[in-house]
Amino acid sequence: MKKRNKTGFVIKNIFIFAFAIVMIYPLLWMLFSSFKPTNTIFATAGQLIPTTWTTENYINGWKGFGGVGFGTFITNSLIIALSATLGTIVSSALVGYGFARFEFKGKRILFTAMLLSMMLPAQVLMIPQYLWYKQLGWVNSYIPLIVPYCFAIQGFFVYLFSNFIGGIPKDLDEAAKIDGCSYWQIFVRIILPLMVPALVTGTIFSFMWRWDDFLSALMYVNKSAMYPVSLALKLFSDPGTSSDYGAMFAMACVSLIPSVVLFLTFQRYLVEGISTSGLKG
Repeated sequence: MKKRNKTGFVIKNIFIFAFAIVMIYPLLWMLFSSFKPTNTIFATAGQLIPTTWTTENYINGWKGFGGVGFGTFITNSLIIALSATLGTIVSSALVGYGFARFEFKGKRILFTAMLLSMMLPAQVLMIPQYLWYKQLGWVNSYIPLIVPYCFAIQGFFVYLFSNFIGGIPKDLDEAAKIDGCSYWQIFVRIILPLMVPALVTGTIFSFMWRWDDFLSALMYVNKSAMYPVSLALKLFSDPGTSSDYGAMFAMACVSLIPSVVLFLTFQRYLVEGISTSGLKG
């Protein structure tokens, strides 16, 4: 019986390892291709390890375009991602607190509307939003990429925080009320410190979604000097002339660093936040 269990354990882990290799192979191919000479990338597409190693792609890619270095694009992405993430987390935590702890007229209707908004494809709202932001004079600025997220427009995060707060015993609120705390003080002193796993989970998801957002930046940002990383990478590929795929792969690898570092740093909180927030159903 022990031998059979050991064999099953080995087979299961071999399968998991093989599946992981298949899933991560495109990322590995991009990473190793960034160290190949550009003119050999697709000629040796079936060869993972470069025959000739070079860092020229990183040097050329970091120079950027039109006098704008790639560091500027990274800075632009950081401004957008950090600002939008801060607005999302603060506003969604407040709204989630309201849904979890207060009873008010129309609560169920609003909560249902919030859930329905999660099922609505974002593409449906693109044209109305663009026309609205154009009338406000927000086009060709970062405002449409930041300000709307300060009003809890993403139901996922409201649902995440609301379920997490719902799992916090209300006895703590009652004890704080007896000590003279207002609702705001209860939120700041009691709820927020206990919400750290959920807040970190929301921060990771929000940052990665805003960092990778290509379509919104394509719609609202017109000046190349204002491009975020997601939009700047396409400049390396020009069907009309020549494309520097080596530099594009190199800068794509560089653009992954903030998300990877954030994920690895707070991975423990991510797992805890998801497992205790009610997302399991």
